[in-house]
Amino acid sequence: RAPRLPAVRGRAAAMAAPLKRCVVRRGDGREQHGVAASCLRELRDKASGILAIDKAREPITLVLAEDGTIVDDEDYFLCLPSDTKFVALAKNEKWSGRSLGSGTAWLSESADEVDSAAEKWKQLARQLKDDLSNIILMSEEDLQVLIDVPRSDLAEELAQSQTKIQVLQDTLQQVLDRREEERQSRQLLELYLEALKNEDSILSKVAESETVPRKEMDVVDTGTSSTGTSAKTTLSDQILAALKEKPAPELCLDSQDLELVLKEDTQALASALRWDKQKAEALQQACDQELSKRLQQVQTLHSLRSTSKGKKTLPWGDWPSSKRKR
Repeated sequence: RAPRLPAVRGRAAAMAAPLKRCVVRRGDGREQHGVAASCLRELRDKASGILAIDKAREPITLVLAEDGTIVDDEDYFLCLPSDTKFVALAKNEKWSGRSLGSGTAWLSESADEVDSAAEKWKQLARQLKDDLSNIILMSEEDLQVLIDVPRSDLAEELAQSQTKIQVLQDTLQQVLDRREEERQSRQLLELYLEALKNEDSILSKVAESETVPRKEMDVVDTGTSSTGTSAKTTLSDQILAALKEKPAPELCLDSQDLELVLKEDTQALASALRWDKQKAEALQQACDQELSKRLQQVQTLHSLRSTSKGKKTLPWGDWPSSKRKR
């Protein structure tokens, strides 16, 4: 089932909204149509007419074309930017788009054989069924998807008891909690280093003002402007958004995305993020360390598995119980 976002409450619903440009298409088609609507109901009505959806198949459901998020709240619709792309689903239709930036299909050779209409959690569950160590290489979004799956459904998909599935979901939660703790620690460290940098800058300016003669104080430092660059990045918009907006992006990306960041030209990456080259290099180093840590954990698990008593797969019951609940 497509994820739902919580309703955004505020003054937006109480105010008359201007027309908003939107783009709509059918779930099984590629032809897109521009629509201007002031509210969600108006957008549904216009989409039904433009896309020639039969009245018997209404009411339609609108989802974000990017990730399948259901848009059924008026306030949330008003907060979306102009030119947002929607997919119109008629009655009994389901969103079947596959996330272009997930990158988790590389973990399993059989992932390409999964039906494109299958739900995302089932694809992830099959990866775990093949090899439990894939947990380490999953993104935070993938981990949360598996945590939110009803225990009975996941148990049926993996052919395991609900008790063992509870242990599995607790383990997934532990991995997610650990990454969150690492992110918070990284944020605190960055704030501390930034405070030290600002303090040093202030002290340096005070010292310079005391040593420079008065007649030279009128000189304006124009600085140096960075020259433009024609270098372009091959990273997707989704990856670039995570790198730019997340406090510790290396923890949010899955392992394939981390590899893409590492292979990217540093200058092109800096240009795409509008950072200086030194900051881009620091980001790539952080991604390299996170990827190396994950791969080392996988190798450790494989080593433990090979030394077990002839077992081909890691015993489900050997996963530790979660010490924390979110």
